[in-house]
Amino acid sequence: MTLTVRVISPDKTIWDAPADEVILPSTTGQLGILSGHAPLLTALDTGVMRVRGSKNQPWQAIALLGGFAEVEEDEVTILVNGAERGDTINLEEARAAYNQAETRLNQVPAGDRQAQIQATQAFKRARARFQAAGGLI
Repeated sequence: MTLTVRVISPDKTIWDAPADEVILPSTTGQLGILSGHAPLLTALDTGVMRVRGSKNQPWQAIALLGGFAEVEEDEVTILVNGAERGDTINLEEARAAYNQAETRLNQVPAGDRQAQIQATQAFKRARARFQAAGGLI
């Protein structure tokens, strides 16, 4: 049996296809989903989702910018704030954005809590895009 996987962002559907396996970046760690999985509702962190259509196909990476996932009766519905397929991301641009976000994070003054939170979120987004594009981190 296969899963029906849908990744929906506010402006478009990023993925809508059957799949054998899905790995999600939940807020408590990586979460693997196979057919027959128990019903589940989980919060998603900013990170990379991996999906494989069938055992003969390569894994597809999708950068997710937080949201929620629901698993019920072999249907996985993922509602996210934003998402981008790895095969549409320019690797060199993603690498440059990652390096810039890392530098910004390292330069935030220790006492500036708001700047720390903003820099951390920007770093997580840049890291997810870089990983989804195929960058090794």
